[in-house]
Amino acid sequence: MPLGADKGTDFLEAIERRNRLVQDYVLSERYVSRFAPEDMAEAICAYFQYGGKRLRPAVLLFACGAVGGDEDQALPAAAAIEIFHTWTLVHDDIIDRDGTRRGEATVHERFYRKALKNPDLQFTERDARHYGVSVGILAGDVQHGWGISLMTELSRFNGVDPAVTLYLINSLDTYVLTQLVEGEVLDIQYSHLPVDRITSEMVERMLWKKTGALYQFAGLAGAMIGLNSPDPEHELVKGISNFTSRCGTAFQLQDDILGIVGDERRLGKPVGSDIREGKCTTIILAAYQNANRRQKQLITHVLGDENAQPEVVAEVTKLLVDLGGIEYTRDRAHHYIETALPELDKVPPSPYRDLLASWAEFMIERDF
Repeated sequence: MPLGADKGTDFLEAIERRNRLVQDYVLSERYVSRFAPEDMAEAICAYFQYGGKRLRPAVLLFACGAVGGDEDQALPAAAAIEIFHTWTLVHDDIIDRDGTRRGEATVHERFYRKALKNPDLQFTERDARHYGVSVGILAGDVQHGWGISLMTELSRFNGVDPAVTLYLINSLDTYVLTQLVEGEVLDIQYSHLPVDRITSEMVERMLWKKTGALYQFAGLAGAMIGLNSPDPEHELVKGISNFTSRCGTAFQLQDDILGIVGDERRLGKPVGSDIREGKCTTIILAAYQNANRRQKQLITHVLGDENAQPEVVAEVTKLLVDLGGIEYTRDRAHHYIETALPELDKVPPSPYRDLLASWAEFMIERDF
């Protein structure tokens, strides 16, 4: 069910408050003064200045509060998970060759354009393009290290048991990292395989690796910090991390829907870009399964065509709706939320548990 107006407003206000806390923490002079030269400092901080809801750190803080913990104590981890997520975005934009993020130029595109305009560098167009990609790769590398460094502040400054901090760092930089990278590689591979060789189960597993794994970590980390316990088998830790894991997959399914039928101005990226990039989504698979021969030919012809004309992309988009691709994917997102919510029954009632439940509903009702 959609969020009620009052409930939704309270939830969004709660997200925004934590958004500001994380923003202030990350952009503190004690951190940003470390980055040089100017282009690198600008690249590292760019996506933080572009805005965004920052749902992952908010979920981590909600999870901490839901087990009786102190959100202030968990703030370094909330900032760390946002920075960790940001470096994956910077690199993902390079891999996908995306030109916009949140309505602004992606890092590699921004510094390609900047290099072209810099008379001192005298770059050729090709060299400027390479410079932009290089800046993006290096900025992501710094952000990765910065995120891990921030995790150490849990124990260095905030009194968290070092065993908790070490467990979380090890989990983030081994298990979560390898899941994210595997998901990214599978995403690329699937975009170059024939549609009839891919199943919805394969795609959903890939989506979990790309998105659900980090959301799972957000829930696990918040609960562990709140309990000050490194025990992954603790009932509250398992319940919350299972909950956030399933919601993370629902989030990505909804993201795929918005990438086809969303509002481009709210999304901050071109609608239809997933079609041009050849992304194999559950939307494509469900529609393809229901298509006739001519419709299948059109879908496979346009999918992955970077130069596809807008009217042709619009025709395929209409097919994806008419053939049930959107409806199927929306049902799958709802399924993940329905299986996630019972995990919260393990958590004592509190305003924080209510915020987690509101977040789950928001995952499939959001329009950006």
